[in-house]
Amino acid sequence: MPGRSSRRKGHDFEREMVHRFAEVFGKDRVHRGMQFRDGAECADVVAPALHLECKRGARTNPRAALAQATEDSLGKGLWPVAVCKDDKQQAFIAMHLEDFLDLLREWWAARSR
Repeated sequence: MPGRSSRRKGHDFEREMVHRFAEVFGKDRVHRGMQFRDGAECADVVAPALHLECKRGARTNPRAALAQATEDSLGKGLWPVAVCKDDKQQAFIAMHLEDFLDLLREWWAARSR
């Protein structure tokens, strides 16, 4: 059953991302989003300051994932981020340039103190 296998692969990737982001923010601040119905407006992984959409498959669509994260995060004060992993490839993120520059500004200001 390809559909069931794809869903399991996606859920496994979300759980992996929970562990990876928990290494940064702590276990008590990162968890999987509420996945019910179509999952609209809820991040796949909930973490401070970020709206994370996780995609795993043969050929993910980072632009579509980022568009989904952007739409779902409107008005929430979160940076939309797509975390994508194609089969047999390293995971990567997609983020709008202006959001990335905002993130860098905050990081640089905190580091420079």
